[in-house]
Amino acid sequence: MDARLNHELFKRYAGNPILSVNEWPYGANSVFNAAAAKVHGKTVLLVRVEDFRGISHFTVARSADGVTNWDIDPSPTLLPDPQGHPEELWGIEDPRITRLDQLQRWAVCYTAYSKGGPLVSIATTADFQSFERVGAVMPPEDKDAALFPVRFNGLWAMLHRPVPKSPELGAHVWISFSPDLKHWGSHQEVIHAREGGWWDAGKIGLCAPPLETKEGWLVLYHGVRTTASGSIYRLGLALLDLEDPTRLRYRTDEWIFGPKARYEREGDVDDVVFPCGWTLDDGTVHIYYGAADSCIAYATAKLDDLVGYVKSFRCPEKAST
Repeated sequence: MDARLNHELFKRYAGNPILSVNEWPYGANSVFNAAAAKVHGKTVLLVRVEDFRGISHFTVARSADGVTNWDIDPSPTLLPDPQGHPEELWGIEDPRITRLDQLQRWAVCYTAYSKGGPLVSIATTADFQSFERVGAVMPPEDKDAALFPVRFNGLWAMLHRPVPKSPELGAHVWISFSPDLKHWGSHQEVIHAREGGWWDAGKIGLCAPPLETKEGWLVLYHGVRTTASGSIYRLGLALLDLEDPTRLRYRTDEWIFGPKARYEREGDVDDVVFPCGWTLDDGTVHIYYGAADSCIAYATAKLDDLVGYVKSFRCPEKAST
């Protein structure tokens, strides 16, 4: 069926959800919003785990096929450190993983939460067992951050979503640059939230880290629509220029994946699909997404289909908002 008719570019795994608290080796309220990476031929998920206090931490799960037989760390892999990092007082949330070949390490952008509000923090790891914190890199309120895997003109680049004090101004995706992963500048908006009745009006945010393709950097983002019965989180695509990621080349008008299955529509937070991680194998994109903030689900799509679809829409500079 034409994707323009059914609005689903990703195909759900029939065995969803693939991970929930039922599989967890220790007590927890929910598992969701996992970062993803391929490490030594295995899929590694860095899973957000919410305990019964409401405080989140991260735990690693590994699988040879990326779908079944998950080997889950028997205890939390990375806990908040409110003594050394007071910005983590109320937990750490929603990680995104990027491989930085120049540093021979994996970088994890995540949300640190405290009395000051949510902000962007970074940690790095070589083995997903021990982590070295860079610490807070953006002031609150800011979240939904991920790094690009390469430098641009000698600088690292990061997509993130600051929130203005005035809600009517909207919450948009920004890009910033850094020489050392700690100090960030040259901030500018790169993908704006639309206005009015659009599915992504008011607030948008990055999902998985930007994915390099020959046509540009593929960006998967979420849009939030507020309705009389609550908010609905759906997904859209954008394509940034390969050499200049501040330049938005294409963006879908329509959402391409949204909550339909029961495990996506009913949970701690209803009507949410929220991928923090994806991997690419032989032209197939694998997304790992939090469903209703209660479990982890899995879906796939062909990379060529995603790129072709986003390019079927007009360039944003020429499109009416």
